[in-house]
Amino acid sequence: MKYSSSTTAVPDAPKVPRHVAIIMDGNGRWATKRFMPRVAGHVKGVDAVRTVVEACIERGIEYLTVFAFSSENWRRPEEEVSLLMKLFVTALEREVAKMHANNIRLKVVGDLSRFGDKLQEMIANAERKTANNTRLTVTVCANYGGRWDIMQAIGKMVAEHPGATDFSEEQLAPYLSMAYAPEPDLFIRTGGEERISNFLLWQLAYTELYFTDTYWPDFNAERLDEAIASYQGRERRFGRTGDQLANKS
Repeated sequence: MKYSSSTTAVPDAPKVPRHVAIIMDGNGRWATKRFMPRVAGHVKGVDAVRTVVEACIERGIEYLTVFAFSSENWRRPEEEVSLLMKLFVTALEREVAKMHANNIRLKVVGDLSRFGDKLQEMIANAERKTANNTRLTVTVCANYGGRWDIMQAIGKMVAEHPGATDFSEEQLAPYLSMAYAPEPDLFIRTGGEERISNFLLWQLAYTELYFTDTYWPDFNAERLDEAIASYQGRERRFGRTGDQLANKS
């Protein structure tokens, strides 16, 4: 299914967000605050993902996208990166069967070529296993960057249209890594930072942004409801005026 860009068409603005995107920030600081190694925060963060997945299902959210590892995160200490890769493998081993049993589709997007062969194979197998599930689509962005996404999409589009020099948004959209999903309605960043950090740059054009000081390991269903309540208090105009919305209603 193809979805229109919010800059070319006016999408629906559902009361409950159809698609929630999250930067899961604050894992390391959560652990440091408790005099624990940073990786302990990442381990606890996996539990928070499970909690939020369950909460999304209960609230009728159809798409959940989480930023697990950015293309800039390779700059972190080598030991932490290595532990994160091992945690990714462990999470796939433990969670994919449960996701499949609960009719959840798993997608992993990003430049996966930098990951080891074992991890790449596990990702491919997980996506195949859950491909036909329909209850919730969980997308994990790994070695992902918004600029990378746009550039890889342009590269594919140009390669398939040799000699063409004039392109539109509609032509580019199918080549983006998340062309299978509608644009996020609600973006959440935990951990107190207020920036989007190269996450879904194209897709967040008209997304409602929500920032919280809560560290990701402490983020739960209650915190999700607070974010949804904030979203529900917004007037989503998509370039129109408030009077136009009032007249329409």
